Formats: sequence, structure tokens, C-alpha cells
Amino acid sequence: MHLSLLDHPRGRTAVFAVLYASEGAPIGFIWWALPTLLRATDVPVAQITSLTAVLVLPWVLKFLWAPLLDLLRGPRWGYRAWIVVSQLSMAATLVPLVWLDPVASFDTWRLLLLMHAVAAATQDVAIDALVIGTAPPQERGRLNGAMQAGMLVGRSVFGGGVLIVGTTLGTSGIIVALIAWICVPLVLILLVREPARLAVPTAVEAPMSAALTQVFRLRSTWIGLAFALTGAAAFEATGQLAGPFLVDRGVASGTIGVFFSVYVVAATLIGGLVGGWLSDRWGRTRALTVFLLAVVASVAALGWIDLRGGASAAVLIAMLVAMYFTVGLFTVASYAYFMDLTHPRLGATQFTTFMAATNGCESWSAWAGGALVASSGYGSAFLVMAGVSLLALGFLTLGTSEQSPRSRVQPEPLGNSTWRS
Repeated sequence: MHLSLLDHPRGRTAVFAVLYASEGAPIGFIWWALPTLLRATDVPVAQITSLTAVLVLPWVLKFLWAPLLDLLRGPRWGYRAWIVVSQLSMAATLVPLVWLDPVASFDTWRLLLLMHAVAAATQDVAIDALVIGTAPPQERGRLNGAMQAGMLVGRSVFGGGVLIVGTTLGTSGIIVALIAWICVPLVLILLVREPARLAVPTAVEAPMSAALTQVFRLRSTWIGLAFALTGAAAFEATGQLAGPFLVDRGVASGTIGVFFSVYVVAATLIGGLVGGWLSDRWGRTRALTVFLLAVVASVAALGWIDLRGGASAAVLIAMLVAMYFTVGLFTVASYAYFMDLTHPRLGATQFTTFMAATNGCESWSAWAGGALVASSGYGSAFLVMAGVSLLALGFLTLGTSEQSPRSRVQPEPLGNSTWRS
């Protein structure tokens, strides 16, 4: 019998945690380390910011090609194959950067990194779709916790860690290390067998176009999207404002650096592991309700303290660390919730749409938070955004009301007998 790590809970945890570590590394490198490295080689700031703005786009727009991963599948080509091809492409597009000078060959760097980002975003879609198709609902919370931990480790190592050893390795050495980090998980993929049921639809399932139409006619899909667009508003806005807030409250830049590189990562990682376990144990709705209230309370407390005259740097940092712990709780549970809402046959399309909505929440809440700070100050901004997140409980309640008492969402079958135009 062919061994497959996906047949066992511990095997699934190992596979997807390692894959997410390989997924988090390029994000950390592109968003955190690369701007610093380029600036150190005298690349103008305007060029750096224009580059990073372009490189974020594939993660924002990945929902546009996600349906291809659901559509182009068969007995010999499934999500596993998409992951392998994506990771090989991620590595291949980085190889020329080992010897190309970023200043003299900036345009070539931009093109190769954009190709790398497209491959990395596609890998992200394929991994999530494979998780949805193989992991039982009662395991998804803990699995998402392990995946978030892997992602944070990869992001931390290649976002901040490489800057510590950057003078020793140099940019070329960092690129080589990143290529190796991406390629190592391919060994695990060889021990993975994708379930045959994910390859082709069964005889009772509707055609892909009909299944897609049915999913976006479901009330639960739109409630999930509404929840994704609002639930994280409090901590997304606060997270975007945290750096400027601490600066304006007199916290030293070195302290802020340690806060982001160590405390934030640790608090979010631990919160994610705890939140995943609790959401499996309590049920998704109960866990999300408790975690969302915890997020709202932590952000509202920060706003109230600031309006009352503020506090010492140590107290403000402690409150933000507590908030990031609740962020870990909530984020992992919400990802598991969106996976529960997603039908395995549309794992790439439907889940990526939910993730696009969470990106939309990050975008609009950052803008709204900044506008509120400009008009009313940090304290008021935190309180208002906490109130917006609190409203998301209504969407969660609406979604639960049409589900079974189990409080774990089960996707409806996408069969010809249940879908009609």
C-alpha cells in the first residue's frame, strides 16, 4: 500500500505546517526583508515602494485564477501537482537573482519577483484547497493553528532573521537559503497521495459551472463574505496603526522593533495554536463568538486607556501583545470556519473568495482607521473599529441560524438533484 501522510492526523499536521512555512518565507522576504536589502544597495525609496506595491497584487488578485485549480483536475493532476509546479516555479524564478545585481538589473528583478509572487499565490490557493479536501471538519481548527505557526516561522526567519545575518550571507546567500527553504518541502510531497475523490466529480455531482452557481446562491456564502469583510476590522486597523501609535506615544524605535519581530510573532503563534484547539473542542460558532469578543475588548481597552490620558510604554506594549494573542485565536478559528463553509469540490475558488474578502477588510479598515486618527485621534479610532467588529457577531448569528445544532458548518451537496436554474 502506498504511504500517504494525508491519511493520518499527525501526517496532515506535519505536511501542511511545513508547506505553510515554505509559503510564509517568500511573504516575509518580499514584504519585510527585501525593502531593507534593496535600500542598503542604494535603490531609491520610490523604486522600492513601487516594487512592493506590485508584488502584493498576486495575493490580492489570486481569486481570479483560483477557479482554474478546481477546473483543471484529473486522476493524474490534482492540487498536489499544482503545489509541486508552483513551488518549483517559485524556486526557479529566484535562481537568476543569485547573480543579478539589484541596482543594475532592477527591471529584471521586478519581473522575476512578480513571476515568483504569482507562483507563490497559486501555491497558497492549492494548499488551502488540499486541506479542505482532506482534513475532516473536527480537525481543521488545530490544523489551521499548526499552519499559521509554520507560516509565522517562515515569515519571521526570512523577514527579520535574514537581516540579522545579512552581512554574513549577503543578498545572494539569502536568496540561496530561500530557494533551499522552498525546495525542502518537496520531499514531503512525495509521501502524499491525493484522495481519488478530489480528482474527478462523482456521477451525482453537478457540472462545475452549475456547482459554482449554486454555491454563490447559498445564503451562507454571502453571510460568510459579510463576516470576512467586517469581523477583523478592529485588529486590522489597530495593527496598521500600532507602529505610528507607539512612536507618537514616545516609545523608542528599538523597542518597537523588538515588539514587532518577537512579541507580535510569539503572541500570534501561541494564540493560533490555542484558538485552533479550542475551536475544534467548542465548535466553530461558540469559539468565534468568544474570540471576537476578546478582540473587541482588547482593542476597546486600548482606546479607552488612550482617551483617559495614556499609559507607560510597557503597559501599551503589554496591551498590544494581549491583542495579538486574541488575533491568533480569532484568525485561526475564522479560517477554519471559512473552510467549513467551503465545498471540497470548489476548495480553490470558494475559500480564496473568502480570503479575498478578508484582504478587503484589511484594506478598508486600514484606510478608515487612518482617517479616524486624523479627525479624532487614536483612542476614538480604536473604539470605533472595535464597534464595527462587534457588529460582525450579527452575521455569525445569521449564519448559525440556518445550520444544524452541531455548530459546525457542513457544506451542502452540489448535486444535480439539489441544483436548479
